Formats: sequence, C-alpha cells, structure tokens
Amino acid sequence: MLLKSERMKMEAGEWYCCIDPELDALRNLARLAVHAHNSMPPNERGAMAPELRVLFAEPGNAFIESPFHCAYGMNIKLGDRVYINAGCVILDTALVSVGDGTMFGPAVQMYCPEHHQDAALRKAGLEIGRPITIGKDVWIGGGAIILGGVTIGDGATVGAGSVVTRSVATGVTVVGNPARPIR
Repeated sequence: MLLKSERMKMEAGEWYCCIDPELDALRNLARLAVHAHNSMPPNERGAMAPELRVLFAEPGNAFIESPFHCAYGMNIKLGDRVYINAGCVILDTALVSVGDGTMFGPAVQMYCPEHHQDAALRKAGLEIGRPITIGKDVWIGGGAIILGGVTIGDGATVGAGSVVTRSVATGVTVVGNPARPIR
C-alpha cells in the first residue's frame, strides 16, 4: 500500500500536515520567486517577474503589482487581462482560479488554508485547502478578504474591506463583514 505524501493529500483536498520538508521546499521556491518579483525594477519586471510566470500553474496575460505574496504559486491560474494591485496575498494551498478581465484593488487577500479546530491537531500543523474560484470581469475592492471554498461569479463586485465567506452569484455586488448582497 502506497502512503500519500503530505503534498499529495494537499493536492487531493484532504487534511494534511503543513509542517513537511517537501512543502517547506515548495514554499521556499515561492518565496524566491516572490522576492525576485518584488525586488526587480518595474521597467525590467514588466507585468510579472519571469520567476512568477514559471511558478504559476497558468500565469495568463496578467499584471501583478509589487509587493505580492503567495504560498506556493503552483496552484494559481490567472486569465488574460487580470490586474492584481499592490499588497495582494494569495495563500494557495488549493487551486485559486481567476477569470479574464478580473481586477483586484490593493491589499486583497485570498486564504485557501483552513486550520483544524482541535487545538492539538492545529498545533501539529493539520490543515486543509479549500479552492477559490473567481469568474470573469470581477472587481474585488481594496482590502477585501476571500476565504477558501468561495466562488465569485462573472461580473460580480466585492466592496472594499469586505470579508467573503460565502459564494457570490453572477453580477451581484456584496459588501461588509461578512459580505452580503446590496439591496
């Protein structure tokens, strides 16, 4: 019987231990790519540092401002004309997919990992990754937080500072904490 590695469990959407040498090495690769992106002069970097372009599952034709941070990068799929403003964070322990023409304000944060509720298991590094799917032509306002397991439909708008804990339907505008549709 073949035992699954922690990476295999993470990729399968199962509970896994994030305190793991293979995952540590992958996070270090991401840190190096992020550092290259964040420290490269803008006129040399262009839309995205080459190191990020290679790291991402699908870099699309996206523009990423500096500073930027991601956990792994290998779970990020960006469409064409995606714009990610300064200070954005993507903790991609699961797939993060962003559709064409979507724009992020500054300091948007996307959190796929969910740590275990049991304190002893949490202390041992047990977590699960929940995917985030963002459709086409979505606007995410500055400082918004998108939690794992959320899907945001095409053409939706998320107001600045909102905390999105539930999926958002196509064309709907949500605001607040937790984010709720505008009436």
